[in-house]
Amino acid sequence: MKRQDFRYFHRLQVRWAEIDMQKIVFNAHYLMYVDTAVAGYWRALALPYDETMRLLGGDTFVKKATVEFHASARMDDRLDVALKCVRIGKSSMNFTSAIFRGDELLITCELVYVFADPATQTSQPVPPALRDIFAGYEAGEAMFQVKTGAWGELGEAARRIRSEVFLEEQRIPAEMEWDEADAAALHAVAFNRMGQPLATGRLLQERPGVARIGRVAVHRVLRGSGVGRQLVQALLSAAAARADREAVLNAQRSAEAFYRGLGFVPRGEPFDEAGIAHIEMIRPLAGS
Repeated sequence: MKRQDFRYFHRLQVRWAEIDMQKIVFNAHYLMYVDTAVAGYWRALALPYDETMRLLGGDTFVKKATVEFHASARMDDRLDVALKCVRIGKSSMNFTSAIFRGDELLITCELVYVFADPATQTSQPVPPALRDIFAGYEAGEAMFQVKTGAWGELGEAARRIRSEVFLEEQRIPAEMEWDEADAAALHAVAFNRMGQPLATGRLLQERPGVARIGRVAVHRVLRGSGVGRQLVQALLSAAAARADREAVLNAQRSAEAFYRGLGFVPRGEPFDEAGIAHIEMIRPLAGS
């Protein structure tokens, strides 16, 4: 089994609490490593697990787990936990996992999950939509797409994400979140392959040649997955297409590094907005 056999990898570093008296990783922790990768795999599928299971009317339960040991991991080793779906039966899903230190194979693991009724844990058929998503991911297909449009088209989905992130999570007052600019803005919403909204943002014309990006919100589970980056890039492309020279936004300080990675730089001094530290950031657009 080799690294190139897998699309998905989860990186972790061995902690002091995970080694035993032999100064190697205690064997039971390898299953924990694999289980951590399973959670990351669902994020790679762009599927918020709890919401997806409710939508599908079921849940997944481990039926069988086997581990084969090839070599030991030690304190501070950086490990890559690989995972792939290798087979889907009527109600079962088979996964193969491998743990690598560099190119060295340390552990292989086989997992069998059963899709079942969450109340009775009786098996039921794996939904076709889930089958298609697994197959598509392992075939290298995209797991989400970004749509742009007016509030009338995308407002319901955008409102759902913004409510979850800004009103519920960050406790921003509703009167500060909703304004008349939504009606005039170009909106972007990222949807997964089940039609669930994952992220949103809007684009306004602040003045001729200057685009203002705002209300960028990403589902808590999908942060760091690339969804937010692709969404902002869609808004930047829309701004460039209408010949704007630069894009500006007010970034929460906790997201400053994210926007720096997209080519934005700070301008001016930090300021407070809705009790949250912000800083204005700008980015020139291609062709300006």
